[in-house]
Amino acid sequence: MTREIADLAGQRLMVGFDGAELTPDLSFLITGLRVGGLILFARNVETPEQVRALIADCQDCAARAGLPPLIVAVDQEGGPVARLRRPLFPEFPAPGQMRDPAEAEAGARRMGRLLRGLGFNMNMAPVVDVAPVEIDSIMAARSFGGDPVRVGRMGAAVVAGLQAEGIMAVAKHFPGIGRTTLDSHRVQPVMDAPAESIEDFDLPPFAAVFTQGAVGVMLSHIRYPSLDPHWPASLSVAVARDLLRRRMGFGGLVLTDDLDMGAVKPAIAIDRAVGRILAADIDIALICHRSGDIEAAHESLMAALAGDGRLKKRAEMHADRIGRFKRRYACPQ
Repeated sequence: MTREIADLAGQRLMVGFDGAELTPDLSFLITGLRVGGLILFARNVETPEQVRALIADCQDCAARAGLPPLIVAVDQEGGPVARLRRPLFPEFPAPGQMRDPAEAEAGARRMGRLLRGLGFNMNMAPVVDVAPVEIDSIMAARSFGGDPVRVGRMGAAVVAGLQAEGIMAVAKHFPGIGRTTLDSHRVQPVMDAPAESIEDFDLPPFAAVFTQGAVGVMLSHIRYPSLDPHWPASLSVAVARDLLRRRMGFGGLVLTDDLDMGAVKPAIAIDRAVGRILAADIDIALICHRSGDIEAAHESLMAALAGDGRLKKRAEMHADRIGRFKRRYACPQ
């Protein structure tokens, strides 16, 4: 395989890793597999100084290898989902505790300054799932509430605040998981709502954050039979390419949710998932735990791109899109 193919494959991967410093294995992920992005979790976080040094070392490792800057992401929604916590980091309120868009934007700007100061350039937020109060929504503690209009306004304010401070915002979980009660970390939920209901209730907040200019959107692992009877949204041509890209016109970065989650693994092998990602016009595959699946995904991507000129051409388009946002948001060395 050529270096070009290896680079095109690597840029499509965002991966988790073990440890709190630049280890030989982390260096291998960056320079050997040439991954385009890293995502940090609590296991990678000790102190502000350590996080800052870790990210700077990773960016330097990529630069010395002649590679583009890394996307370095974190889940810092506020409230229950936050990888940076007290007493070493400021705490941010849960989305449902914010009163209005002005408060949401101000909080997002404070969060953005914190993340940018540490070296991050992407936050997996805002959550724009609409969680009806009359059900035990899996997103109840993480959502802006049950009114699609309010969720859209609040989500757009968070996007504005984060991106004003140089942090790429990733809205999630498209096309919406607020009406589900099962946890996709463990099982694959099914939201058996008519397509018209999804369009009227779940999609408006995404349209609002896209209008605001959100850089990214994360696909859910939920299956929506009215949209695609066979595949979860994260691997669905009908959802990711036809609905999100073509109908809604989203031109930013499209990410899967974590392919390690129980909604996908082990029922769908990593090579099969990669094939679906390529078919569905998805930019970045997210694999949040260090395992052989990262190497397997990279090998599957390389094999597919080497064997199909059309896929390679599309991969170049994805690399250009990823590169465009990296040039705009990548942290300076």
